[in-house]
Amino acid sequence: MSRRQIREQIFLLLFSTEFFSKDELDAQLSLNMQTHEAMGEEDPPFAGELSEEDAAYIEAKVRDISDHLDEIDELINAGAENWKTTRMAKAELAIIRLAVYEMKYEEEIPVSVAINEAVELAKVYGGDKGAAFVNGVLAKLV
Repeated sequence: MSRRQIREQIFLLLFSTEFFSKDELDAQLSLNMQTHEAMGEEDPPFAGELSEEDAAYIEAKVRDISDHLDEIDELINAGAENWKTTRMAKAELAIIRLAVYEMKYEEEIPVSVAINEAVELAKVYGGDKGAAFVNGVLAKLV
């Protein structure tokens, strides 16, 4: 899988965690991998072969982001004027959380790449103004 496809898988899992308790993370990770296998390579966002290495990377990132969620949300709440994470649309929030994680904890990912990838995800999964919102929030955190 490409880095973009892996990032999209991480986003989808982060998004799904908004609807389940933290105790259900293992089940959600397992379900995502089963869905990927069942959908096949022709069905985006599951296109591309999911290697064991990719699956392990995705799982590790989702777990690490989940472990740092309070700190990530504090950064977002401090930087997003007039917006708190509790008021944000769930898709945009998951995208912003992923980008903030990459900006803060992934030294090999340039900040500009994290922001650009977040905006691209928001164009696909966010609302009409989702990409602009994501870009605006992340720009204030730089």
